[in-house]
Amino acid sequence: MYIVFEGIDGAGKSTQIQLLKEWLEANGFEVETMVEPTDSEVGKLIRRILQRPDANDDDVQRVLALLFAADRMFIMDKLNDDSKIIISDRSFISSLAYQEPLEWVEEINKYAKRPDLLILLDLDVKKSVARTSGKDTFENEEFLTGVRDNYLDLVKNYEHQIIDANNGVNKVSSDIKKAVAPYLGLCPDCIL
Repeated sequence: MYIVFEGIDGAGKSTQIQLLKEWLEANGFEVETMVEPTDSEVGKLIRRILQRPDANDDDVQRVLALLFAADRMFIMDKLNDDSKIIISDRSFISSLAYQEPLEWVEEINKYAKRPDLLILLDLDVKKSVARTSGKDTFENEEFLTGVRDNYLDLVKNYEHQIIDANNGVNKVSSDIKKAVAPYLGLCPDCIL
C-alpha cells in the first residue's frame, strides 16, 4: 500500500508518519518511509532553491515544478514494491497544490504513482505560520490559504481521509489510525 501524507507546512506530517510507521510495524507490517524532495542530487538542488529569497517567483516555481517531477522518477521503483507499506511525506499532489498552472503541473507529473490512500492533515493557516515562523521566506497567510484551499479541492480526486491537524499529537495519531485500519484489515476498535 502507498500512503501519502499531505498538508501545509507545520501540519505535523513528519511526526504523524513516524507514529503511524511504529503502529503499523507493531501490527506486523513492513513499512518504509520517504520524503519529497528525496536525498537524490535533484532533491538536494530543490532544497537549496527553496531557501532562496526568490523561491516564490513564478519562474522559480516553474523550475521547481520540473525538478520535483524529475525527483519523483528516482522513487518509482520503490513505490512499485508490493511487499511493504510505503508512507510518503508529500507527493505530486503537493506540486498540484503549490504550483501552477494546474494543467501543466498535472502533465509533467502524469507518470507519478497515485496514492492508494491520501491523508490530508488539515491545519489552520494561522497555526501553520506560527509553527513554521522563520523556516520559509515566502510562505505567508495569504499564500498558505490558497494552498490549503487547493488541497481541500484536490483530495476529492483520490481515495482520501481528511484529519483535523489542529488537535493535539495523540488525537491526530488516533484519528489517523482509525482512518487507516480498515484499509489494512485491522480492527479500528482494537488499535494498539
